[in-house]
Amino acid sequence: MAFKKETNCVQAGYTPENGEPRVLPIYQSTTYKYDSSEHLGKLFDLEAPGHMYSRISNPTVSSVEEKINVLEGGVGALCTTSGQAANLLAILNITSTGDNFVSLSSIYGGTINLFAVTLKRLGIEVRFITPEMTDEEVEGLFDDRTRLVFGETIANPALDVLDIEKYAKLAHKHNIPLVVDNTFATPVLCTPISFGADIVVHSTTKYMDGQATVVGGVIVDSGNFDWTCGKFPELCEPDESYHGVVYTRDFGKAAYITKARVQLMRDFGVLPPAISAFLLNAGLTTLHLRMERHSENALKVAKYLEANDMISWVNYPGLESSKDYELCKKYLPNGASGVISFGIKGGREAATKFMDSLKLAAIVVHVADARTCVLHPASTTHRQLTDEQLVAAGISADLIRMSIGIENVDDIIEDIKQALDKVQK
Repeated sequence: MAFKKETNCVQAGYTPENGEPRVLPIYQSTTYKYDSSEHLGKLFDLEAPGHMYSRISNPTVSSVEEKINVLEGGVGALCTTSGQAANLLAILNITSTGDNFVSLSSIYGGTINLFAVTLKRLGIEVRFITPEMTDEEVEGLFDDRTRLVFGETIANPALDVLDIEKYAKLAHKHNIPLVVDNTFATPVLCTPISFGADIVVHSTTKYMDGQATVVGGVIVDSGNFDWTCGKFPELCEPDESYHGVVYTRDFGKAAYITKARVQLMRDFGVLPPAISAFLLNAGLTTLHLRMERHSENALKVAKYLEANDMISWVNYPGLESSKDYELCKKYLPNGASGVISFGIKGGREAATKFMDSLKLAAIVVHVADARTCVLHPASTTHRQLTDEQLVAAGISADLIRMSIGIENVDDIIEDIKQALDKVQK
């Protein structure tokens, strides 16, 4: 029986049998017992399903992976210790030294550093593009070593909405996949796979957890991309570390996510512990309720800010004044999540005084949980970027990123009002 998203947030991933715990158990074990050495051998040869070692998989983690996979509409998911780890494995799974990939520049600052600094040291080149570039300009960056296109559904913190269908078509035209970071939207507001994305990643640290309790990430494989197109030998040629297994031949549509687990997770060991997965599952259970409230509150706050004389500009995709409003209606018809960016007249000094005057909203290096919080990206999360990179990422010196929580929206607005009043004094 197929359920809707709201039901899957609550029910998917774990189905207890007769007399078993109603709540997903925490399988806090590094190892597993087997009845025969033959069976264990089959596990290591990837000939039988099951758990070998908790560096690669764990029953609690697997249940949460399946819940997220169901929500995104994929063929398999792999949880990681952070969103950065998810991005790293997603890229390394289909790239090698000498390869390159194309990415939107208006993405999370940590991801920019991962792509432009760390992957560069591994001999993998990122080529940044902007939404304003024509198809011809984007395709001009592709060559025979280009392996993927990357973007965020809602960019952090620029809040650009990704035209998923556009970039999926461009990528597929050149036989490469589109990888989409769906952190801010979550599968409740947008399922990129339904618009042509091939791989979806998340920082589950954000809305999926929703309580600021546990760092994590996840990769979801759509199962739709044809890896046998001639550009991905790592998926189509024998893996000698598994006695010559060929992922596309032996695992079909799940080739990509299987390789990510049994090869990269085996070697990097970034699987989250069982307790982290348990806490993430608790957050996922209310994700559908929270995303509705986050989006409703954020739109009301954005409209309040837009009408305030002290605010120089407001950026929220759900506003009719947003340059991405039409894209928002297409990809995010049920809400644009809870993150707003805006500028206060008076620049950086006014922004600092405003944030220091807030009482309900906290200044934290975080975003997208149940509590309203605020940050100045140019001096914190994105401070490693050059001025040119800040501009490319859509970040100005006066930009304030505010993550609207699920409190009473009148209280949030009143807090903003009293902080703005103090800026005037």
